[in-house]
Amino acid sequence: MKALDELTFDNRFARLGDAFSTHVLPEPLDEPRLVVASDAAMALLDLDPAMAETPVFAELFGGHKLWAEAQPRAMVYSGHQFGGYTPQLGDGRGLLLGEVYNQAGEHWDLHLKGAGMTPYSRMGDGRAVLRSSIREFLASEALHALGIPTSRALCVIGSSTPVWREKQERGAMVLRLAPSHIRFGHFEYFYYTQKPEQLAELAEHVLNLHYPECREQPEPYLAMFREIVERNAEMIAKWQAYGFCHGVMNTDNMSILGITFDFGPFAFLDDFDAHFICNHSDHEGRYSFSNQVPIGQWNLSALAQALTPFISVDALKEALGLYLPIYQAHYLDLMRRRLGLTTAEEDDQKLVERLLKLMQNSGVDYTLFFRRLGDESAALAVARLRDDFVDLAGFDAWAEQYKARVARDGDDSEAQRRERMHAVNPLYILRNYLAQNAIAAAESGDYSEVRRLHEVLNKPFEEQAGMEQYAQRPPDWGKHLEISCSS
Repeated sequence: MKALDELTFDNRFARLGDAFSTHVLPEPLDEPRLVVASDAAMALLDLDPAMAETPVFAELFGGHKLWAEAQPRAMVYSGHQFGGYTPQLGDGRGLLLGEVYNQAGEHWDLHLKGAGMTPYSRMGDGRAVLRSSIREFLASEALHALGIPTSRALCVIGSSTPVWREKQERGAMVLRLAPSHIRFGHFEYFYYTQKPEQLAELAEHVLNLHYPECREQPEPYLAMFREIVERNAEMIAKWQAYGFCHGVMNTDNMSILGITFDFGPFAFLDDFDAHFICNHSDHEGRYSFSNQVPIGQWNLSALAQALTPFISVDALKEALGLYLPIYQAHYLDLMRRRLGLTTAEEDDQKLVERLLKLMQNSGVDYTLFFRRLGDESAALAVARLRDDFVDLAGFDAWAEQYKARVARDGDDSEAQRRERMHAVNPLYILRNYLAQNAIAAAESGDYSEVRRLHEVLNKPFEEQAGMEQYAQRPPDWGKHLEISCSS
């Protein structure tokens, strides 16, 4: 284990120069204090978890101190926001402090969000508030525990710094980790500003550092784009299978690595609703739950356009054509496993679709249904879950099909079935009302609920003694929380 002053920096992105980012120092928070830290994320940097409780930890990640080897940079990029192109965006409240490599040779960006104004802040103050910082921290670590590709979160640092949003709140910083913070919008920026040398330099940087295996292919850039398509298809398949809504799938919020990135008005489904919109600013429903799949392809098409100087249009179209089949294969595989199936049959997709339609029409809790489906034998489970449905005849017909499908699948014991299904069907997810309860306590100075919720979500598939309240359906008020992009 390392101490904080023993981190080893290798600032590869900063070496690209001033065309790609601007040197900016963090703006310190007043009276920085630790809200919560992730031991698992600290382990990625070989850090001793005890370091989180030291005063220097809050000072470093609250903007008061900086490693001598760090080179804080605000990255420049552009992007399509709600379908319209914005020529220049950039890190308006975030700073890439530097890149650290661990004992395993892995590189991790240290990205401080809420670090103050940068040249890309536009009309913003460069700050993040406590509630949004807590939400990003919890979501990052919760998605990782579910097996969904995501950026990570090391800690949240609170403060007494006043920040104005709809009302006065307190400023905070969240330190997030990722192998890279390069977005689709980075490529769009240099493409649309007609800077071919910088675009080529960026493409080489990403290829060499993040997709080196593609160098062995006849067309390395095409191989890289295909890999990006596949990673995003798999990520979004996992979003859909677990009921995760991102909320703002702008191209500047899409990672070049195919990881969940830039958490804002996200939500997990409570009752299943394919048309659910988690961002109350999304008036047209562009980023609704069901739209995430086509929007993923739309965003990849925007990236493809920026790569046309290196890859033929026909080859890009062919690679984009892989997206839906790859998505469908990953999604159906995971949904089969969620249903407790170990083999594949041609009608499995219809079995899933019929179930989701029944759940939609009856307002069935998405997470708890699948968890309870694995509690006992298929026959007993569907009999117990039947009362959750309004269309009893429709559910009975589905249940008969499901029981017959399970019977054909294999002959394992009830205990084996439970173990297999519980390993993929979480008992605990980050419901908005749970996050809101933790935030309300934290805003009054009590961080215990944030820390407890984080611990519960670290083991989403394991039943945890004394934590029954985190596995309940939300109260009615908890289903109607309005979450916006404001942070």
